[in-house]
Amino acid sequence: MVKLTQNPHRTSDIQEKVLEVAIGREVRAFRKQQNLTVADLSRQTDISVGMLSKIENGNTSPSLTTLQSLANALSVPLTAFFRGFEEKREAVHTPAGEGLTIEREGTRAGHQYNLLGHIGANTSGVIVEPYLIVLTSESDTFQTFQHDGIETIFMLEGAIDYRHGAKIYPLRPGDTLFFEADAPHGPETLVELPARYLSIISYAQS
Repeated sequence: MVKLTQNPHRTSDIQEKVLEVAIGREVRAFRKQQNLTVADLSRQTDISVGMLSKIENGNTSPSLTTLQSLANALSVPLTAFFRGFEEKREAVHTPAGEGLTIEREGTRAGHQYNLLGHIGANTSGVIVEPYLIVLTSESDTFQTFQHDGIETIFMLEGAIDYRHGAKIYPLRPGDTLFFEADAPHGPETLVELPARYLSIISYAQS
């Protein structure tokens, strides 16, 4: 069994919305980026270890003088500590049937691509493009795709044999294929039409 480090069901405490908590998270993140212990930072700023712990845990409201001392010690602008509080978090809701129909290189007649949502530059550093792909008719030889990132396919309806590199994978409803997308990939054989599947592509922000 693979052990994952993130808990997707972790609930956020309401206190996370408080400015002090946002500041504390940034202070801790910058400190760890520089491989400093709380004691190291205490020596550099003349702020007690106890006070630094309270700041990092969001249990106190640091003064501007204290924040300036921390900013100087960590070599970051003072405004960097407010980043997590001010950042916007986006969500995209696409009602059924309202995905953006797009043309991708290699698209054939009877092959429809619907982009279900898109968030550009964001705090995660990752771009994710979810598509609903519908194949409704046979076509000529299907051109394979190659692009950056990781792709996940989840088969919803119908049946296809899907190529990734030199291997062919039979995909039936409920099947998942997860792969590095810089290898040639795409439907090799349309076994049962219509075929519908989700294609979720993720790649680093440039």
